[in-house]
Amino acid sequence: MSGTTPSPSRTILVVDDDSSITASLALLLRQRGFVALAAGGPEEALERLGAGGVDLVLQDMNFSRATGGDEGLELLGSIRERSSVPVILMTAWGTIDLAVRGMRAGAQDFITKPWGNDALVGILETALEVNAATSPRRAPRAPSRRERRAELDRLFDFDGLVGEDHALLDILEMVSRIAPTDASVLITGESGTGKEELAEAVHRNSRRVDGPFVKVNVGGISSSLFESEMFGHLRGAFTDARSDRQGRFELADGGTIFLDEIGELEAQSQVKLLRVLQDRSFEVLGSSKTRRVDVRVISATNRRLAEMVESGSFREDLLYRLNLITLELPPLRERRGDIPRLARHFLDRAGALYGRPGLELDPSALEWLDDQRWPGNVRQLKQAVERAVLVGRGETLSDADFADPTPPSASRASLPAPGAMTLADMEKAMIEKCMARFRGNISQTARALGVSRAALYRRFERYRIDPEAYGED
Repeated sequence: MSGTTPSPSRTILVVDDDSSITASLALLLRQRGFVALAAGGPEEALERLGAGGVDLVLQDMNFSRATGGDEGLELLGSIRERSSVPVILMTAWGTIDLAVRGMRAGAQDFITKPWGNDALVGILETALEVNAATSPRRAPRAPSRRERRAELDRLFDFDGLVGEDHALLDILEMVSRIAPTDASVLITGESGTGKEELAEAVHRNSRRVDGPFVKVNVGGISSSLFESEMFGHLRGAFTDARSDRQGRFELADGGTIFLDEIGELEAQSQVKLLRVLQDRSFEVLGSSKTRRVDVRVISATNRRLAEMVESGSFREDLLYRLNLITLELPPLRERRGDIPRLARHFLDRAGALYGRPGLELDPSALEWLDDQRWPGNVRQLKQAVERAVLVGRGETLSDADFADPTPPSASRASLPAPGAMTLADMEKAMIEKCMARFRGNISQTARALGVSRAALYRRFERYRIDPEAYGED
């Protein structure tokens, strides 16, 4: 997967009661530069682990005629009590639920039988790299926030991710450690916190920096179009397929694919995505030939996926494929010390963009910025600064340049009389008003209404609103 040659010192313990499987896996691993050990059951596995020198365990879930997986889960629990080495489970597609139970119990990943050799080795290499990158490290002393930031900027490219807040620095340090791996990354946080910028930083600091970075808003793709958009189609595959089309995964081959708004993905599309994440293979619509891709997957959401799993609206096995590493960006209200730095950063960029270099912020402006709640987080702060640059007249911007002249929210008296409109009527009217105000720009409309693009598209369908009637998106 990554193209690197594993160190001969990295030892894989293969645990399976089928000697033909342990033999074939041992041969494959030795060919790829690993040291391979074999164990036929739990007792032998624990003995070999206790002897030391094992860097990863690759274990089956059953060691007798029983197929419930209890033996495998028991062995996993015993390993977790004795060691922190990563454990990869082997299972069949029919026992994916069992693999998910294993992930909950502390396994790092799972592979399915029969496996693809490249996919299996890629999973093992990634698990070893992530384990090395995330292991606790001792620092000679606790550096200051400014020193931590300066060192990160000296060694890595974090352009655009401004700030010295401890939570942000912890995230950047984690990125610096896991970016060189192929680990899947899930970025969470409220809207406007900078999830896309962080995803780009992971890519820029990875071995894939010279490959493509393909961004996909999966929340805006309906299940009927998902396969065509993500995997491509051949001419004639369906009624409107007038020419061949490359899918997003193929476009990202050799690089990184960024799946934004992953929490909005429809249930049918979740199933289709799971396979390509499992073994990096797919079929183009209209073709029966399997294609393989080498991609790193980064996803982002402002939803609580764990809660969605509990409610049944998001697949748990898909979540485990996405969140080998989870990075949660804090909202701006929790890193207020960074507001002046961010404001000056955006001021410099906006000044250069709009031909007003050298602008400054006076104390009243900084005080005004610090007093705001910023529900839209960093994105909202950026927009506020850009607007002040456009409307401000002096070389130093004050609080007056930032004050929003928009009239206050409508009063109760301006609302329709009780019984005049239903809630659905009011929602439809507000959507139509925003679409007209923003000339059909769906992203701006969704932002103004406080919903995702996917949620807005569903309301278009519910209320039979034609977005094309309002202009270009």
